[in-house]
Amino acid sequence: MTPTRSATLFGHPPGLYALFFAEMWERFSYYGMRALLVFYMLKGFLGYGDTEAYRVYGAYTALVYMTPFVGGMIADRLLGARRAVVLGGLLMAGGHLLMGMDPTLLGDSADASTRHDLGVLAFYTALALLIVGNGFFKPNISTMVGSLYPQGDPRRDGGFTIFYIGINLGAAMAPLLCGYVGERFGWHLGFGLATVGMLVGLAVFVIPSAIARVLILASAVITAVSMVGLQDNALLLVVNGFVAVMLVLAGLSAYVALGREGLPAHLGEAPDPTRLSAPVLGIPTQFAVPVATLLTVPVLVGLVWSSRFVQLIPDAALARLHDSPWTLMNLAGTLLGEVSTPAGLILVATGLIAFGYILVQALRFSTDTERDRLLVILVMLFFSMLFWSFFEQAGSSINNFTDRNVDRVFETRTLTEADVGTTVPLTMTQEQLGYTNGAALITMDVLDEAREDQALAVDWPVSADDVGMGLSDTEIPASTFQSANPVFILLFGVPLSLLWTWLGQRGREPSTPVKFGLGLLQLGLGFLALYIGARLHDPRGMVAMTWLLLGYALQTTGELSLSPVGLSMITKLSPARLVSTLMGAWFLATAFSSFLAAIIAAFTGVDHSAGAGSGGTIPPPIETVGVYGDVFGTIGIAALVAAAILFALSPWLTAGMHTATLEEPAP
Repeated sequence: MTPTRSATLFGHPPGLYALFFAEMWERFSYYGMRALLVFYMLKGFLGYGDTEAYRVYGAYTALVYMTPFVGGMIADRLLGARRAVVLGGLLMAGGHLLMGMDPTLLGDSADASTRHDLGVLAFYTALALLIVGNGFFKPNISTMVGSLYPQGDPRRDGGFTIFYIGINLGAAMAPLLCGYVGERFGWHLGFGLATVGMLVGLAVFVIPSAIARVLILASAVITAVSMVGLQDNALLLVVNGFVAVMLVLAGLSAYVALGREGLPAHLGEAPDPTRLSAPVLGIPTQFAVPVATLLTVPVLVGLVWSSRFVQLIPDAALARLHDSPWTLMNLAGTLLGEVSTPAGLILVATGLIAFGYILVQALRFSTDTERDRLLVILVMLFFSMLFWSFFEQAGSSINNFTDRNVDRVFETRTLTEADVGTTVPLTMTQEQLGYTNGAALITMDVLDEAREDQALAVDWPVSADDVGMGLSDTEIPASTFQSANPVFILLFGVPLSLLWTWLGQRGREPSTPVKFGLGLLQLGLGFLALYIGARLHDPRGMVAMTWLLLGYALQTTGELSLSPVGLSMITKLSPARLVSTLMGAWFLATAFSSFLAAIIAAFTGVDHSAGAGSGGTIPPPIETVGVYGDVFGTIGIAALVAAAILFALSPWLTAGMHTATLEEPAP
């Protein structure tokens, strides 16, 4: 059904603001878990090493973005976007709930081995539920946003930018709340907050608009107050206060919008309602789909769990590639090894099927204009994949770089020669990394163990080697810095959208391929900022947080040049019969990106595979800073080269979009 213009708020349909809040809370839950996931595997009861954690993280994030391709096709053909979103939300809420369960609460009712095994089972089952749930939720809510606007409506890009701000408002809130609570008060409490966020986002779809208005405003106010009330650090209070104000303003906007008009009843309806009641093995289709989905959960548990150690191509067969002095040969060896894992094989097979399906649609079942547009989408998907494989270092290698090598402490004073020979009471923070307390070298493992045991307060005998060591009890949790990217989006998103509008009114707005190239260019500069910061480290191997923030800022402006434009491109260029499928393909490309991101992150891995629970040790910062810096520098150069290639291709790609006929109704 073609949407019509009726009530609006700030020039956009009121339903946009309901979808804004649903997606905001879903992203809050997802990024809340992402902020903690790698740290939880490294520092929690699992006790994984870097390589194991990166493999699990890569398999999980790859499968999370692979399943939207299937979820999009099921919505296109059977459920419709609305039912698919509700099903996905329920599955994801179940996954977050399992992540929030602490096996130690079983107490004496189970021995330590049983508690550990139950915890591992709950962990991987939670990841599997999140994978399948995201497959239904992610592509279809984006499709619903596009469906709010008539074909060729110039407001569509602006609508997706507003929607994208909602995504990043949730992503900004997540580390500031889930990450903070998880690192300070317990991992499972942080995951529990993600559960609440997912349920609030889901409620928008299943309750009347009058109640949804109240829930949206109440959840915004309560969350905003919590964000400010939890903080005692002045810098974080400013950041949290900014995000809290944005949240309340967004809540008020949604409250007013839904008072004018709720989500249209037809939005996301099933393409053929009669097929929902058609039996499949005696079960109506609308119930058969959830049942079949649940049956895939054990399979996904096995895929993610086995990614740690199952590899069909043995390391011995790849030894020559790994031992080569050439970086590309090393990368090829690692890539072949990872592709031969169960999750890698599934991802590659799905990608080949998706590519073949789109190619067949383009060559056999499309008009000339549709064919050109589908080919443009395929090329742009490739460059999108490159962008996100670099960008997604944020959840893995950049996260560990922040934890181990970025100075996150606000010093109150430093030790001087006058302190030598005395004993100073202090609270251990990152400032003590690399120093020796008596005979004990303070590493990240020692600091994490002391933090877990609440034994950070120590008496420190000061030696001459300690002169210059900082003292403080204020340390920003590493996971908090994952809010930097979404906070920058909140700051830059609207101005950049206004810039595109201003240029468009003058006929000077860059084409979509040029915007993609600008995104890659800025991403590359962001990684070069991290490289420069790593080269300018202090004597302990610590890097000033300003370099990290500069890197995030440049990556963010790159993301804003590419991601919302990419979502809009899919809905504009896709034939109506393929829009959800191609939206799923967009996220499938992101799945490959996550898979590649984990492979890239492996080059920064610290060799402590014994795990925290088995005596594994993370080296001092001076031994890890160069590893991170070299990889970030290589990524920066690769992104700049990709940007140059895309700029060269942009005239051909722009012509293939046939922008002059985009206002014609889709077939």
